[in-house]
Amino acid sequence: MAPRCWRWWPWSSWTRTWLPSSRSTQNFGQHFSTQEQTPQICVVGSGPAGFYTAQHLLKHHSRAHVDIYEKQLVPFGLVRFGVAPDHPEVKEGNVINTFTQTAHSDRCAFHGNVEVGRDVTVQELRDAYHAVVLSYGAEDHQALNIPGEELPGVFSARAFVGWYNGLPENRELAPDLSCDTAVILGQGNVALDVARILLTPPEHLEVLLLCQKTDITEAALGALRQSRVKMVWIVGRRGPLQVAFTIKELREMIQLPGTRPMLDPVDFVGLQDRIKEAARPRKRLMELLLRTATEKPGVEEAARRASASRAWGLRFFRSPQQVLPSPDGRRAAGIRLAVTRLEGAGEATRAAPTGDTEDLPCGLLLSSIGYKSRPIDPSVPFDPKLGVVPNMEGRVVDVPGLYCSGWVKRGPTGVITTTMTDSFLTSQILLQDLKAGHLPSGPRPGSAAIKRLLGSRGVWPVSFSDWEKLDAEEVFRGQALGKPREKLLDPQEMLQLLGR
Repeated sequence: MAPRCWRWWPWSSWTRTWLPSSRSTQNFGQHFSTQEQTPQICVVGSGPAGFYTAQHLLKHHSRAHVDIYEKQLVPFGLVRFGVAPDHPEVKEGNVINTFTQTAHSDRCAFHGNVEVGRDVTVQELRDAYHAVVLSYGAEDHQALNIPGEELPGVFSARAFVGWYNGLPENRELAPDLSCDTAVILGQGNVALDVARILLTPPEHLEVLLLCQKTDITEAALGALRQSRVKMVWIVGRRGPLQVAFTIKELREMIQLPGTRPMLDPVDFVGLQDRIKEAARPRKRLMELLLRTATEKPGVEEAARRASASRAWGLRFFRSPQQVLPSPDGRRAAGIRLAVTRLEGAGEATRAAPTGDTEDLPCGLLLSSIGYKSRPIDPSVPFDPKLGVVPNMEGRVVDVPGLYCSGWVKRGPTGVITTTMTDSFLTSQILLQDLKAGHLPSGPRPGSAAIKRLLGSRGVWPVSFSDWEKLDAEEVFRGQALGKPREKLLDPQEMLQLLGR
């Protein structure tokens, strides 16, 4: 078998479509009896949003059955493919353990290798289930939309992260790390993760291996061992007050062995007075930036920085204008940046060009200006500008019985705990609608109907027990390399291991 391919709306608007008409009262007007019926609920996506949604539904409804559909052969989404490989406490810690407990419930089933919108439509899911929750996250990246973006040497940070984290669709990315300087456009946590992986000294990678603290792929590990990247610039359109990374990630960069920070004190003039009224987390972040940029380091820290062979820096008030080609025009050799200034105040602050430009040479350019969701099915409304499914408190606008949670609901912001809270809220809304009798009454076939459809189309879902077989194989392969696991990258190989 061939592997699967990867590939605020007003309340009045909701109520106009949500309240049942007289013709549909027989389907939607009756109260759903939890003692007589088993609600069949479908969740699309097995990342944090999907699993937290399922967890809350199972916990707060004693009879509900939840099926989770995932286009990858393996579960866990961003936890597996997005979290940095030197953060094993997140990947293999409580988050995955919690999700595994949810998947082991006799009222929950995982169906991997099923791409909703291609293998099965959303309408077919709605016909088979009492409710459907879209939790498939943000699978794409924001394009730069500047000349030269297509040149070799230019990658999205999302693809680069997927490459070192073992996302099957990015396994052949093969970035050229033979250059001296890399530029990352964007100043969020993903940008710092990428910079840290690029600059981690080979000897430190070996320490991580000895301690079994990284599941970075062997291909990426080999490339990073040979990397010649010595300088990484992390570039933002606005100023220090608008950076999107958090203090934990910044502290890791400052303390990264074998590296030194390069921050221009001029960028921080007057910042001390402006952060006095900031919320505590932002104030602490700014204070750390200020100290790093303006204070003379102690003797020990000064010696550490002086001996560092690699460096990183933050460049502010710079907006990408054009990727500069090499003399032969065959690859990226730099980035032309428009110098900007801030206009507006508060949340409305934006970067406006001054008319000046600056050319920054580099051999590797990574765009980290944001992820975005894709439309999943023509029957589902989608806002291409915001990259979300239009919804009111998780209820999809104009589609009763359809819900969303996570990034496809609110956009790609926040951390895993933010997604947890958001997913719990969507689940709570769904359960309220169920109790109020707003969802279809009467039995629904659930996965039995969908399995028949998939079988007729030559699609064979992967169960959670199948995943556990693949998981055991990855752990076995990792032991031979002194790692927690060596991820399987080829979907065809995974299917063969499962006897498909």
